[in-house]
Amino acid sequence: MSVTVEDIRKALSTVEEPDLKKDIITLNMVRDIVIKDKEVSFTIVLTTPACPLKEHIRKSCEEAILNIAPDVHIKISMTADVTTTRSSEPLLPGVKNIIAIASGKGGVGKSTITANLAMALIQSGATVGIIDADIYGPSQPILFDVENERPAVIQENGKNYIIPISQYGVKLISIGFLAPPDSAIVWRGPMASSALRQFISDCKWGELDYMLVDLPPGTSDIHLTLVQTVPLTGAIIVTTPQKVALADAQKALSMFRQPQLSVPVIGVVENMAWFTPQELPENKYYVFGKNGGLELAQKNNVELLGQIPLVQSIRESGDKGKPKVMDNDIVAKAFIEFAEKVARQIAIINAQKHIVENTEINS
Repeated sequence: MSVTVEDIRKALSTVEEPDLKKDIITLNMVRDIVIKDKEVSFTIVLTTPACPLKEHIRKSCEEAILNIAPDVHIKISMTADVTTTRSSEPLLPGVKNIIAIASGKGGVGKSTITANLAMALIQSGATVGIIDADIYGPSQPILFDVENERPAVIQENGKNYIIPISQYGVKLISIGFLAPPDSAIVWRGPMASSALRQFISDCKWGELDYMLVDLPPGTSDIHLTLVQTVPLTGAIIVTTPQKVALADAQKALSMFRQPQLSVPVIGVVENMAWFTPQELPENKYYVFGKNGGLELAQKNNVELLGQIPLVQSIRESGDKGKPKVMDNDIVAKAFIEFAEKVARQIAIINAQKHIVENTEINS
């Protein structure tokens, strides 16, 4: 049986992208269809390299084509073009998605979550940067083993620009690079906010799929400055399961949903969800309570992005300046699954925003 390119397109129009609920032809995810002898080859362009559904989509495409041409050989290439709703932005024009990582309470592991999310996205093939916006307690230089690094400065058109530090493929900027390690940053709110604006406007970030902004705990000037300076794709709320952390996490989540801010909440990640001893890897001890993050997500009708265990090796990796996800073990898998869910939710948020914008234009 001979098939045409149009036959293949018609077959693939029955394959639905599970998250976006539209077929992959309508979404323009199919490119470069070539039919040669008995081989059909084409490329699927995913919405993120961290897509957890790529094998599901591949299998659905193969089944759809074999239904109309059972004797052909199918060759599918997978690539990704990270979605964005940012266009013609004066600040960070090459950055596709800006994500705030927030927590109401300190000490819940927000910076560790940020570092491992960045590395998991890098490992998937994305380009990532981190702004360490916790001016008074910067952690990213330690977590990436670059405490003693100092960023270079270049001049363009009479203006000085900071070059972010690059480590493991992640671009980083932090007040920790600009102040002595043992010195306290004693600044009033406006000075801290000014530092954040400089990290955004005076750094050469280049092209990034994801920029993660590691915010300080609470709801402060820094949070408002970020939202007022650049449009955010969304915010991730980090919490631990106990009641005191959940109460503060709820405040942080509610802050982003205030009408004057109106930042989409990508979801909640529950850190230190249970304790697992190194010598008893199958055991789970719920020392801080059980499923607090899940309940917070359900209460606010947002996604539970992950439950990360309290494991000694996560702390040891942080102290060594090598994010745990790089170890490629069972604990790293929790961070990888978390990153996949984050990328998935960002793609959904961007698709929904495009639909709303197109509806407004056509109405």
